[in-house]
Amino acid sequence: MARLLALLCFLTWAQWSAAASQPLTGKEVSLMLRSGYSSDAVLRELTTRKFADMFDPTVEKDLVKAGASESLIQALRGGAYQLSAADISAFKAKQEEARASKANDASFNPPPVDRPGRPPSPTTVQIGGSMYDHLKDDLVCWHNGTFVAVDEEALQKKKFFLLFFSAIWSRDGRQFTPVLADYYNRVVSQHPELEVVFFSADRSAFAMENYVNQTNMPWPMVAYDKLQGKAGALASSLTHQIPRLILADVSGKILSDSGETRPEFDKVLTDADKVLTASR
Repeated sequence: MARLLALLCFLTWAQWSAAASQPLTGKEVSLMLRSGYSSDAVLRELTTRKFADMFDPTVEKDLVKAGASESLIQALRGGAYQLSAADISAFKAKQEEARASKANDASFNPPPVDRPGRPPSPTTVQIGGSMYDHLKDDLVCWHNGTFVAVDEEALQKKKFFLLFFSAIWSRDGRQFTPVLADYYNRVVSQHPELEVVFFSADRSAFAMENYVNQTNMPWPMVAYDKLQGKAGALASSLTHQIPRLILADVSGKILSDSGETRPEFDKVLTDADKVLTASR
């Protein structure tokens, strides 16, 4: 049984990580540039991941507007990093198939309806082991322009965790990050039993550092080199689609989930408020 669970965790984590190694579309390259990636960094990504779009005038105009350098434009125009027409077609067909599958799953598994005035009902999902066991030794925080280890003693005292899964290339994730930061700064001082933990799906340690630095994340995060360890296994057991926000208690019970298709972040924060109020 233990070997089977370990295999399942590994396979799910591989699926989650694979999203960060797929070919890049024109929109994704544009988003990377707007998010702070340099043209040279994009070229390094394209070396291994390739370009999954036809480089037409519309794509070129969008990339120039996003800040693409002449060398990046020339490289894409010359087709050095472009997938073949057949591979592009196959890649886009897979994307459409994944979207259709997700839409079908959502239609057969609608989210639970909240009942006004009642605290959120815990789901039946349970993570094996305590949250502290999953996270200890793997967390860092951003301090004075560098990552430093977190206070493990303080981590042991936490009773509730908001687990935030995002990346610099996720528009919805980046838009929600300052909202979550405002919530964190307002609520955690009153409820020290709560902690937010960030799980990065960025494609490099450099990208994660850019995201953390640009948004001034005030909470702990899983160190990039630990994302394939036990904290990464926790991520794989919960999601392979970002952005996502999950509220869990110290035992690993999931109390609220934003969902993957259309993340309902506000719902999770409202549920967190209810849980924190009820725990007093």
